[in-house]
Amino acid sequence: MEAGAPHHPARRERRPDVNSHRLAVTVAAGAIVVDQVTKIWAVVALDDGPIRLIGDVIRLRLTRNSGAAFSSFQGFGPIIGVAAVGVVGLILWMLNRPLRRVEIVGLGLVLGGAIGNLLDRMFRGDGFLDGPVVDWIDPSFFPAFNGADSAITIGVVLLLLGALRPIGDD
Repeated sequence: MEAGAPHHPARRERRPDVNSHRLAVTVAAGAIVVDQVTKIWAVVALDDGPIRLIGDVIRLRLTRNSGAAFSSFQGFGPIIGVAAVGVVGLILWMLNRPLRRVEIVGLGLVLGGAIGNLLDRMFRGDGFLDGPVVDWIDPSFFPAFNGADSAITIGVVLLLLGALRPIGDD
């Protein structure tokens, strides 16, 4: 610190460190594993039909989505896949910036979710990134989704909450 410069404890300099990267990668890996294991289970267990958890309100039902969120943009899988690769690259770049723990966990969840759905696009189709994403959680009042979608949603909520916190809070 320069002589005469005011000291602001809330504005301490932060640098990304190995532990931040390790946390983000661990969270992302956990999200990917949960997503892929549950999709493998869903493809086998739900092939014969849905499992009703709460009547017709919440059920586990196997669906395949070749589009984006809420089954929009059907048939645009390759474009969505390329966009997901871009999101993964952006998150990896963002992890090289100083971040708070809530932001690291949020980015790790979004990263894991994006990779989880990207794996479906890569390995569940015949062409370039055209595989459908396996969805299996089907509330009657909301479009079907999966573990990767849940990780992305929770990650975005954490990032928004982190954005509302004053700088210096960790």
